[in-house]
Amino acid sequence: MTALPSTLLSYLHKRAVTEPWTLEGRFRDNYDACIVIPALDEFETLPKTLNSLSKNSLEFLSRTLVIVVVNHRVDSAYSLQHDNKKTLQQLKDYPDNSLQLAWVDACSHRLELPVKQGVGLARKIGFDLGLSQLDWQAKPFLISLDADTLVDANYLASLFAHFTASDCGGAVIPFRHSPADDPAQEQAIRHYELYLRSYAYGLKLAGSPYAYTSIGSAFACTADAYLQAGGMNRRLAGEDFYFLQQLAKTTGIGEVQGGMVFPSPRISTRVPFGTGRAVCSQTEEGIAPFTFCTQPAFFVLKEWLSLVNTYWQVNTDEILILAENIDPQLRTFLKRLNLADVWSQLQNNHREHYQFIKNFHCWFDGLRSRQLLMTLTRAEPDSELAIVNELFRWGGIDLQQTEDELLMSLEKIQGVLV
Repeated sequence: MTALPSTLLSYLHKRAVTEPWTLEGRFRDNYDACIVIPALDEFETLPKTLNSLSKNSLEFLSRTLVIVVVNHRVDSAYSLQHDNKKTLQQLKDYPDNSLQLAWVDACSHRLELPVKQGVGLARKIGFDLGLSQLDWQAKPFLISLDADTLVDANYLASLFAHFTASDCGGAVIPFRHSPADDPAQEQAIRHYELYLRSYAYGLKLAGSPYAYTSIGSAFACTADAYLQAGGMNRRLAGEDFYFLQQLAKTTGIGEVQGGMVFPSPRISTRVPFGTGRAVCSQTEEGIAPFTFCTQPAFFVLKEWLSLVNTYWQVNTDEILILAENIDPQLRTFLKRLNLADVWSQLQNNHREHYQFIKNFHCWFDGLRSRQLLMTLTRAEPDSELAIVNELFRWGGIDLQQTEDELLMSLEKIQGVLV
């Protein structure tokens, strides 16, 4: 076995979560990539995910370890526990030798996840256990996938090509949710996709370094970037958002070209937000639990980021006056964030423009950008069709007549294969 780098040994000692969990299955210790798939109550869906993976090139499959983390909390319902036991047996009996398949039992007695833990911890366990099975003499990378998500036959080839060429440590993968069987559910998932895509597009127009969509089944990163980001967090929901945000701050986020993932459109109430919750709220409650941010809000964000880039050396009083000239609500928002103290610290600690801007974006991150946009978006906005068309007008794109046309245009912009 090749000696492991000191950065990895330090991470494994200080931050990794492995015990009492172990890897089982068929695996080596010299993989170029590792896919981690949390599985909770996925006996019916997991085989479809694994089957879609198996259609990828044998060359790349042989270089990729697939780890399924079968998990539930210690207080989970019996039905979930029973399904997970079947899933474990299913993995032990899995017949496809093209997959380098391993699994983690995080559901048997004394191996369950703690109360109030969930998918974030499950992903972390899989990633942390997979680190020691990688070929650290190469440039190994980690991939996040879900047990109800399909991939296309170019999935692995596109990821290998991306990380061979990219300078960024993190990556997002083009996605399109699979069609739903129920018309109302299908309409809900497309509406949610329009929201996700228009938000990422608005951030791109504003010049934000956080202009990507956080989908748990559609991101990857180099193993080195994983260590620099401090590893996966343990959040019950939003683990993908916060991890990608940390990757953006440390090693950057690139966009994979040529491959696709197809997340499930199914209804779910397991977590307080995300795709499943969004679909559930729209189809069962008739309420969309998200707000389309408006073009004027994104414009203020753009002006603010441009202002910082140009006037990074002015004092705190001046920067607040300049911010108020953009929009009085911007100044109020920045004062609430205690910008005066932060601005002084940034100037004292970072004398060079590049370092100042980099660390400014670490402070004014994806979360704070979203908070500003929500503050600036009117309480009763125009129709969502009009909101997205206004973004299109700002971006120099032809206006569209229907939500389907808007979505198709955004998919094309964001690299979705049509």
